[in-house]
Amino acid sequence: MPERKTSWAVALAVLTCIAISDAARAAEPITIGFGMALTGGLAAIGKSALLAMQIWQDDVNAKGGLLGRPVKLIFYDDQSSPATIPALYTKLIDVDKADITVSGYATNMVAPAMPIMIQHNRLFYFSMLPTGPDPAHAFCEPFFEIAMTGDPKPKTLAIVAADAEYPHTASAGARDLAKKYGLNIVYDRSYPPQTTDYTPIVRAVQAANPEIVFVASYPPDSVGMVRAANEVGLKTRYFGGGMVGLQILSIKQQLGPLLNGILDYDWFLPTEKMQFPGVMEFLKTYQAKAAAEGVDPLGWYLPPFAYANMQVLQQAIEGTKDLDQDKLADFIHGHTFKTIVGDISYGQDGESSKPRVLEVQFQNITGTGIDQFKDIKTEAIISPPEYKTGAVLAPYSEAKK
Repeated sequence: MPERKTSWAVALAVLTCIAISDAARAAEPITIGFGMALTGGLAAIGKSALLAMQIWQDDVNAKGGLLGRPVKLIFYDDQSSPATIPALYTKLIDVDKADITVSGYATNMVAPAMPIMIQHNRLFYFSMLPTGPDPAHAFCEPFFEIAMTGDPKPKTLAIVAADAEYPHTASAGARDLAKKYGLNIVYDRSYPPQTTDYTPIVRAVQAANPEIVFVASYPPDSVGMVRAANEVGLKTRYFGGGMVGLQILSIKQQLGPLLNGILDYDWFLPTEKMQFPGVMEFLKTYQAKAAAEGVDPLGWYLPPFAYANMQVLQQAIEGTKDLDQDKLADFIHGHTFKTIVGDISYGQDGESSKPRVLEVQFQNITGTGIDQFKDIKTEAIISPPEYKTGAVLAPYSEAKK
């Protein structure tokens, strides 16, 4: 009898330990790790994306978390510098033991993380932007399609690009499109990221007398390029195309009327046709928090996609009922997801299955006050046709007046 009592006691103790272990496991958060530009040239965009992801975290946890566990974001400032990325993601995996790793913002930051993910055989969910399976052309093709509707058709092109990952990709796409449309490239040069004076660049472009000027730049240089174009009095028919940063309210307010006539890409504007289920509610929450967080007050550019990015991950975890990297990757590749920016699906390369790049033109801006930038009439959507809200004004040298 003593032996039987002892064995029952041992069994009960084991079961109790298992129960305690399971309960402890259920209380542990699912950790999602990433780097984000919180300082440096991309910070205005990165900080707004982080707020969107934190809103998603709060929304999910308010509903009980995922797989019965709370969700916790683990993030570090990548300082807008690709050099920080390998160590940052190695720490997330090896030290923080993040269950899932996702990308921050910008191609410049995604590229150096990829080898780390491959070495660790990790799912790396990185497609925050709706550029489709061919990002090299997605950024620039709408710009060129609009320019080539001009009468007479343009014949000459200048390409100006920062010496960095995304501008390299976008400018390569621009060269391909130049061949497609029979354009003569009269200027094609890159500039160092640390450039501060863009006036000599714009003067050299003007000397080549192109009808189209395609620019692929990051926020600090986008501002410098716009100021230089106005200082020099750039005369061309179509200007812009791939200028990161002009989508952010603080930069719009810096530049004001200097933006008039510029064509550029964007991801989202709250027009009637883009009010997908849930997006306006998200923006209301975001805008209520934005001032205290010191981020873009409107949140139109990246925040809806940053939130949608996490919705996809959420649906994959709920669909597989697992955190297994391979299962999640297969699920993401094989399903369509309902998000606040509409339906999203992915190809085998991890990019969105089709592009949804808006080409917009700044028009009729008269000052720097926030109210006129809340009015989407100052940012006309020229393409794609299903979201079009206005017609292109050309040439640039007249439209900017």
